[in-house]
Amino acid sequence: MTILRKIAQASACVLGLAVPASANSIVDIAAGDERFSTLVAAVSAAGLVETLQGPGPFTVFAPVNDAFAALPDGTVETLLKPENKGQLTNVLLYHVDDRNLPAAGIPHGSNYFKPILASERLCITKNSGGVMIADGTGEMANVIIADIKADNGVIHVVDKVLLPGTRPACH
Repeated sequence: MTILRKIAQASACVLGLAVPASANSIVDIAAGDERFSTLVAAVSAAGLVETLQGPGPFTVFAPVNDAFAALPDGTVETLLKPENKGQLTNVLLYHVDDRNLPAAGIPHGSNYFKPILASERLCITKNSGGVMIADGTGEMANVIIADIKADNGVIHVVDKVLLPGTRPACH
């Protein structure tokens, strides 16, 4: 994980220099929170910083560092290699919706949502227990912190990296 920490620190420095101090974009919030250092490194490696600093609106399902660490050994390092930029970009765009979707705007029950990665779907289930997201592998992520507001959208913190795959089944 030493290489990841170096990439994350370098990314945060680059982001800090490229953004006005008054900005409060999704990227700014993530770069200012150590829990998202791996996500920030990945967004930087994929070349998505400028996009996610744009006007949006965006809803980002942001995995914490522990979610990346739970992936099989070597997965993150492999995705961060320049030759895998396309695959990394797809994984990241699977975490982004092009609407401002606060938790109150997610309907109760299970519903399909179309992330920016247009070829894929997420199944988001909202019930009295909270909000869960089924990815393309059929695995579930939990929203552990909802509604971190940014100037260009909202962040929902998730405990799993969402991975594209076959269409998830909504119940």
